[in-house]
Amino acid sequence: MTTATAVAADYKKNPFTLVYGGAITKNEPGKVNIQPVSYTLNGLKIAANVYTPANYNPQEKYPAIVVAHPNGGVKEQVAGLYAQHLAEQGYITITADAAYQGGSGGEPRSVDKPAFRIEDIHSMADFITRYPGVDTARLGLFGICGGGGYSLAAAKTDKRFKSVATLSMFNSGRVRRNGYADSQLGTIQKRLQQASDARAQEVAGGEILYAGDANLTDAQIAALPFDLYRQGYEYYWKTHAHPGSTFKYTMSSLMDLMRWDATDQIELIDKPLLMIAGSKADSLYMSEDAFAKATGTADKELFKIDGATHIKTYWVPKYVNAAMGKLTPFFARTLEASRS
Repeated sequence: MTTATAVAADYKKNPFTLVYGGAITKNEPGKVNIQPVSYTLNGLKIAANVYTPANYNPQEKYPAIVVAHPNGGVKEQVAGLYAQHLAEQGYITITADAAYQGGSGGEPRSVDKPAFRIEDIHSMADFITRYPGVDTARLGLFGICGGGGYSLAAAKTDKRFKSVATLSMFNSGRVRRNGYADSQLGTIQKRLQQASDARAQEVAGGEILYAGDANLTDAQIAALPFDLYRQGYEYYWKTHAHPGSTFKYTMSSLMDLMRWDATDQIELIDKPLLMIAGSKADSLYMSEDAFAKATGTADKELFKIDGATHIKTYWVPKYVNAAMGKLTPFFARTLEASRS
């Protein structure tokens, strides 16, 4: 990886519409390859990418890692970046667009319900454990941002995952309920009423209402109160934009999101746990909270990347290298140990 600053990545110039630095542009023998795949989940077509290691031989056995993308993200962005880097370490990896989002099916678009996102993770495991060459006894889980919160939830009960790691974990339920940094505690009931009204309008055949999407000017973005949102707009709308990626979600989804929390019953996780977050991320409080509550495993670590904000862990080479510097030995140890 180079130390170049972020530049706009044109999805149209990559045959797999990947937008991250160093992305695969063609499949070549002896190198990490990418295979677009699809499968059905609850009647919906799910779009996914499988990355295979260099010199992949389907007759051999490889450990595998499921990678869950951020809220609003798609498989071609940061999830693909880390899936590719993990494949470089010898893993078969899969990252899929959530149902109702990105290249996957489902109407209305941009439904974002925790139960669906968790089932997305289970179904990625379903698919990849039947992929040629995958050793089902060596399956790991890695979730980024909102995908990190949903990965914690999936790992509570899905014991196929022998270890779980998160990057810049985002507890979607807590934020949708309490506001970012718990800044909207006074309006919870009002927002629940808005979500309820939106659902009533949907079932009556009316317009689908959305939250979280705004066409902001550069000045408005600069005035946002949190680094995550300022840098998030830059990442998702400019430097790593993809047509399948959007901040918006159906307003009615808040009925589900606001009663959910990534840390509920987190003590059910009894497998090795690695949580990675930037030391300067204003989302760090969510990883710290979840880590403290994850009392079901003694094999756990919270690693802070010095100087990194939330979004910068997605693309800045030195921070990506720092994250990989923890993920590589963590999965090597925990998935190799699972072989027996």
